[in-house]
Amino acid sequence: MTRLKTRIVDLIEALGPIPVNEYMALCLFDPRDGYYTTREPFGAAGDFITAPEISQMFGELVAVWLYQAWLAAGRPKPVTIAEIGPGRGTLMKDMLRTLSRLDPTLSTAASFALVETSPRLTEVQKQTLSGLQAKMDWHETIDTLPRTPLFIVGNELFDAVPVRQFIRAGAGWRERMVGLDDDDALRFFAGAGSVEAALLPTDAEHAPQGAIVEIAPARTALMTALAERIARHGGAGLFLDYGHLQPGIGDTLQALRQHSHEDVLANPGEADLTSHVDFHALAATARAHGLDAHLSTQGGFLIAMGLLERAGQLGASADEAGREAISAQVERLAGPQAMGDLFKVLAILPGGIAVAPFPLAD
Repeated sequence: MTRLKTRIVDLIEALGPIPVNEYMALCLFDPRDGYYTTREPFGAAGDFITAPEISQMFGELVAVWLYQAWLAAGRPKPVTIAEIGPGRGTLMKDMLRTLSRLDPTLSTAASFALVETSPRLTEVQKQTLSGLQAKMDWHETIDTLPRTPLFIVGNELFDAVPVRQFIRAGAGWRERMVGLDDDDALRFFAGAGSVEAALLPTDAEHAPQGAIVEIAPARTALMTALAERIARHGGAGLFLDYGHLQPGIGDTLQALRQHSHEDVLANPGEADLTSHVDFHALAATARAHGLDAHLSTQGGFLIAMGLLERAGQLGASADEAGREAISAQVERLAGPQAMGDLFKVLAILPGGIAVAPFPLAD
């Protein structure tokens, strides 16, 4: 039994079952034993590999999009270019390299910021980015970012923001809780809490008994804060994650450890817990704050941004093994059977600003 599991069992014995979102928050962010506060989970030696770790092309194309957004906004200065949830700092490193080639004046004049809550990961990011000629600051929340136009990217950010789950029980929906069975093992139970019908997907009325819906108020709150900043000060946001473009019913909570899925209750604090992102809800939140919101698959976005052309450029100076590796990276990032369709993209922009590959909103 993990140390955090012991503490969670003690907590439930003392106070009763806890909602799924509280369990998820403890597993990921507990200051002493949380997953992101005690380890470096990224890469082949960790538990999962993110797109920036697969290929430099990902960060390069994201940087090109942010640069285009900055140009479309009228080249504002001063300006803040930020990443929220920056992992090991690989994406920011690739973006900085690309921006310095696209426009050296921007890369030297802009303030670069990383929004990170984990002190451990902050140190990893500082090592990754050491030696780069850029003004760089770290923030625990977006609240302390400079009050300037903000061009921000988040890759695999929202999937780790805790969600609430509700299970169909009788005529209504009851909150899914984590409690203890007769052997003091962690188990899911239906609690007493309920959810308002207005928050449910449109097809929830016909859901069978035992069906599960996920509601993510914490994700909505984060998107609200981001949208308010961009609506007030200008800028743009680009968010890439795995999820769905339309709301629906289903349990997407999962645990990943050493590149394999496992029971979400098995090893609290030692496995990454995530759930699929409802991009429809995030886009609606951005639009409610007066922004345009554009949705795409990751594959469609990267190909439209020039993934194949960039792969060709890199392959031209590579040997056969290198070209095969680049081809595999393209397939993994954009292939429909890999990340291409599973991962989605949300771009948010002030009204009246068009940035390829997204058209001007009606």
